[in-house]
Amino acid sequence: MRPVEPVAASLCDYDHECDVLVVGFGCAGAAAAYEAAAAGADVIVLDRAGGPGGSSAMSGGELYLGGGTPVQKACGFDDTPEDMFAYLRAALGPHADEEKLRLYCDGSVEHFQWFRDRGLTFNERLYDAPSWMPPTEDGLMWLGENAWPYNTVARPAPRGHRPTAAGFGGWLIMEKLVEAATSAGAVSHTDTLATNLVVDGRGRVTGVVARRYGARVTYRARKAVILTTGGFVDSEEMLEQHAPVLLGHGKVSDGLDDGSGIRMAAAIGAATRRMSVVEIALTVLPAMITRGMLVNAHGQRFVSEDVYPGLVSVAAVQHQPGPYWAIIDEEGYEDIPRRDLWGVRPEHVTETLAELEEALGMPPGALESTVATYNRHAEQGEDPYFHKDAKWLRPLKGPFAAVDPRLGFNTGDRESAGAGTGVAGFTLGGLHTTVDGVVLNLSGEPILGLYAAGRASSGIHGEGYISGTSLGDGTFFGRRAGRTAAQETPVSRP
Repeated sequence: MRPVEPVAASLCDYDHECDVLVVGFGCAGAAAAYEAAAAGADVIVLDRAGGPGGSSAMSGGELYLGGGTPVQKACGFDDTPEDMFAYLRAALGPHADEEKLRLYCDGSVEHFQWFRDRGLTFNERLYDAPSWMPPTEDGLMWLGENAWPYNTVARPAPRGHRPTAAGFGGWLIMEKLVEAATSAGAVSHTDTLATNLVVDGRGRVTGVVARRYGARVTYRARKAVILTTGGFVDSEEMLEQHAPVLLGHGKVSDGLDDGSGIRMAAAIGAATRRMSVVEIALTVLPAMITRGMLVNAHGQRFVSEDVYPGLVSVAAVQHQPGPYWAIIDEEGYEDIPRRDLWGVRPEHVTETLAELEEALGMPPGALESTVATYNRHAEQGEDPYFHKDAKWLRPLKGPFAAVDPRLGFNTGDRESAGAGTGVAGFTLGGLHTTVDGVVLNLSGEPILGLYAAGRASSGIHGEGYISGTSLGDGTFFGRRAGRTAAQETPVSRP
């Protein structure tokens, strides 16, 4: 990895100056830039790519919002910040950041309105089916809130808010946020890679050194630098050091999430948190496993198949022997709406479970035993071991099929990224920050002039993940960082 040692302010003859310098133009950077500029600060945003957007623009576009938004109310759900907090504390845990999470839940309705004020629209319709991402323009979806055990800790309400875009919608969110930031006065410098932080004699961050088309460019920040450079899934070295569970798997990113911002800050003594925590997506269809089951290499179930599919993925990849198989019968397969099949077809179809076991290399009798137990309970409308909702329960009968997640999805316009493993993900750990984005050092003290938000920081997550909580907390805490940085007292030149 390239060196990232800090540069002394006395060595810099600055090419550009501003009040607040934002490094990275994804969702967190755009939110920070907008708020800082709206507060009257002179803002420059750097992005290493040829244009803004980053991994945020490539995302599905879910925003995890609740507490009683207008969309929830229009769809007949009376949600509260307390229920939202209780669900997320359980689903994002263990060890979710409760201070940040409380603020996020209490401010969720206002944050929803902030998105609407930036020009995003949300159709007041619920997509009432299990899915990674609805193929419709419905503005609300379930993200596991109505599944056990989470429906026992909080009153269920769907909180997956989606802007008016069928399929992937991250591009639309970024289009509106970038427009808002630039309209507020933020100036974007693209094709500019920040390489080093600039610090003065007191250790205060006063700018960055960058590279543009191979040439050195320097920036002075009179008030603060905000790092919104993303996570580190694209750095094999950092994955090996901190999150080896993702080694060899696909990467959910724009290819530029290499941890550069985290490393620049660490070089001046910044602390990190939760660096081993990751998001994991196993390419199994929620619409399929709810109607059937998901089993490990030994033919055993291990999770309720109707929980949020990211939690299913973590349960599989981090705790079960692979390969994993989605098992379904003919009736269940035919019941899946075509729009929810995502181009997936079974690779193995047999009349009996014994034949399917042999085809999949499972221990003889293992899958037969699993299905027999499942069927016996399903006849009674119950799932005592894993508590799948009764609406999905019915005895499975031949012929049977098995789907291999390693083959991925084919939705017609893009194939899933899984590097042949059926698994893809990104990192959730990062710089240790306060609720206002101030970066802390190894002693827990603020590093003057330095802020961070988005996946460059450790946000609301503990060891779990729910869709929409990256775009959600990235923008929410990006906004707080931008507002707070704009209020800093300007530092004069040395």
